[in-house]
This record gives sequence, structure tokens and C-alpha cells, in this order.
Amino acid sequence: MFDDARPIFMQLAEQIEDDVLRGVYAEEAQVPSTNELAAFLRINPATAGKALNRLVDAGVLYKRRGIGMFVSAGAKALIGSQRQGDFVASYVEPLVAEARNLGLAQRDVIRLIENAGAWSTADPEIPVLHAEREQPRGSTAATPTDTEPQDLTAKEAAK
Repeated sequence: MFDDARPIFMQLAEQIEDDVLRGVYAEEAQVPSTNELAAFLRINPATAGKALNRLVDAGVLYKRRGIGMFVSAGAKALIGSQRQGDFVASYVEPLVAEARNLGLAQRDVIRLIENAGAWSTADPEIPVLHAEREQPRGSTAATPTDTEPQDLTAKEAAK
């Protein structure tokens, strides 16, 4: 369940964040206590407490004295925003830097991502970063260009 690469409390905090993002713990819902986490995961209660307190410090959880820990209102958006920033710094910026080193244009990078099959449009609520809309034959209607990616959901892209 836990790996040796990072401290257990950090991994546990991330797992709880993942659960908030997936809706396992809704905003304002109670999360397991320090002792419940420690018993279930067979870890030291101090480690579980450190993970929960890290999430309290980050604004993801809050304490109700004598009752327990609860997911803060706006926690899902907060986690998503932080993770998006981390994603950009860890993956997108290095990708763009390497693409520049290779002399790739933006449209080439977008095409590579699309061709990698990394973006599924099966779920209509998942945003499609770049979608070319099909036009009827002979249509002169404007289509999104490779230099102007459109933020569309799969439902909109299918229109």
C-alpha cells in the first residue's frame, strides 16, 4: 500500500486528497479518525495524525473539537487547483521545453498527444483539449485552428 520512496504520512495525505477528488469523501463529510486510520492501515497513530494535520494546515480538512475531522467546503477545488499547478510544473513545462528543443510546433505537440491515445472522449464530461469539428462538405465555416485550441467537452466536440 505504501512505498519506501516517500514518508508514509505524505502518501496517506495524498490518498485522502485522492478520495476527496473522487467523491469518496464529500465536502463537509467526516473522514476516519487518527485511530481508525492507524488501525485499518496498521500504521503508527502519530503517522496518521501527521497526515490529517497536514491536510488541516492545507485547508482541505477542518477539526470539530470532540467530534472529528471533516472535509472543508471548497476542498475539491483547492486540491484540483494545487494539483493542476503541480502538473503544469512537473509535466507541461518540461514537455514544452523539450518540444522547443526538438523544434516542434504547438500543433505537432497537440497531435502527438492526441495520437498517443491519452485523451478519451468516451466520457462527455471530460474536457477535450483540442477538437477539430467536422464541417459538411463544401462548408466554408471556420474551424478551430492548430494555434487556437478549443476547450470543449466531448459532447460539444461531437456536435
